Amino acid sequence: VQLQASGGGLVQAGGSLRLSCVASVSTYSSYYMAWFRQAPGKEREFVAAASRSGGSTSYADSVKGRFTISRGNARNTVYLQMNSLKPEDTAVYYCAADSLWMGSRTSQYTYWGQGTQVTVSS
Repeated sequence: VQLQASGGGLVQAGGSLRLSCVASVSTYSSYYMAWFRQAPGKEREFVAAASRSGGSTSYADSVKGRFTISRGNARNTVYLQMNSLKPEDTAVYYCAADSLWMGSRTSQYTYWGQGTQVTVSS
């Protein structure tokens, strides 16, 4: 499984961005999908996850109510809509996939994308 994330950029506080991650796999709908992020000098942390159908989602408390994860299974894509962005959201965002787990720990995901930089200015 290869994952390609895109959509990052520079945005002012209060603004919005939508990240996309395309999975190169024929059985995309068999995978749980998630987004993580890593700020400079910090550990990679969970942001959001979606079930295989996208009908069940989970979020880190820090982004709940501002971020939305969704899946476009017909396009092998998972999205992260980020609204009301804050400077503390600045990080490299990674998409991840696994066929067994929908969790919040990095160890639960087998496949990782290359990351896309999100910078929020104050």
